[in-house]
Amino acid sequence: MIRIENLSKSFTLHNQGGTVIPVMAGAALTVAKGECVGLIGQSGAGKSTLMRMIYGNYLTAGGRLFVGGVDVAEASPREIIRLRRDTLGYVSQFLRVVPRVATLDVVAEPLLALGTPATQARDHAAALLTRLNIPERLWGLSPTAFSGGEQQRVNIARGFAHPYPALLLDEPTASLDAANREVVLTFIEEAKARGAAILGIFHDEAARARVCTRLVDVTGFTPKAAA
Repeated sequence: MIRIENLSKSFTLHNQGGTVIPVMAGAALTVAKGECVGLIGQSGAGKSTLMRMIYGNYLTAGGRLFVGGVDVAEASPREIIRLRRDTLGYVSQFLRVVPRVATLDVVAEPLLALGTPATQARDHAAALLTRLNIPERLWGLSPTAFSGGEQQRVNIARGFAHPYPALLLDEPTASLDAANREVVLTFIEEAKARGAAILGIFHDEAARARVCTRLVDVTGFTPKAAA
């Protein structure tokens, strides 16, 4: 479902004379249906950079990057939008939403974008928010004023609203107490059971041991000159 071949990435520092910093070279991995692969490596090794390339936020410098048959490295903006709507979900560490939109609609939005009837989409959103212990009295409010843990749970509910065939998870259990951490790990196990291909960053070692099929150390993708 996710396949990376000889992927490379560099950043150009335009405010420093156009200096080019190579950050990744020769990256290769696959994530099959029903598999959860955990990315490991010290801070700055490129875990988040790789996830952002897969999601289409960062352009690649070379190589191939397939998600569900779409080469993200070559895809047009319209193809990326379609991929994100139908196939590839992303739970980041930070909630980014339009202010004043109710929490229930924030979570329901991925389903509404696919044409799911509004009542059905909101009912499903409500069920997810209930499982994640977001009080119903908050559902009509914008999550922009919520605590960090509440925002993280809204982000997770939104990311799991549609049964995406592929999922990217960036520290999905961060900022969560034990009860909500358990709910999120159960979400991941359910997604694996339905055949989702999951790639994630988990600094929580116990969570990683529980849900990850295998681990990939991104340190091996660091260009030799930059190692």
